[in-house]
Amino acid sequence: MKTDLILREPELYFDSIHNELNNFLRDTVLHPAFSHQLSMKKVSTWRPAVEIKQTEKDYKVKVQLPGVKLDDIDVELDNDFMTITAEIEEEREEKEEKEKNLKYHTCEFRYGKYKRTISFDQPIRTEEAVADYKNGVLSITLPKQHVEEAKPKKLQIKEK
Repeated sequence: MKTDLILREPELYFDSIHNELNNFLRDTVLHPAFSHQLSMKKVSTWRPAVEIKQTEKDYKVKVQLPGVKLDDIDVELDNDFMTITAEIEEEREEKEEKEKNLKYHTCEFRYGKYKRTISFDQPIRTEEAVADYKNGVLSITLPKQHVEEAKPKKLQIKEK
């Protein structure tokens, strides 16, 4: 049995190329009024950093979720995978009449929903998993189920 962690998100590898192509097309092909960075907020994929460690006994997962409220984080566990869902919404406030024409100068904050599924190569004990959230970092410990490795067996073939 393998002991390596399986991360099934091939789009991760193409995000930076995809973003660069989008930026190039936006800046060269689209009308400048639509592409000027001061007149529109940059839309980008929200993909927090993840750190996954594995020991003989458990998996330890950390996710950076700065600015996300605890109530906006959801973690679902299954036998051999975990799905983390989080959302960060743009703060909306009532603007005075003189601020109606307020435009962004720069906005690098990321808003929106985040959903990530992490698969494990060994089943986890969902009932014993624990999580805590401190200073924008979600830490999850997932104990592994003890699985005995099957030993190879030679099958005897009988003649009829």
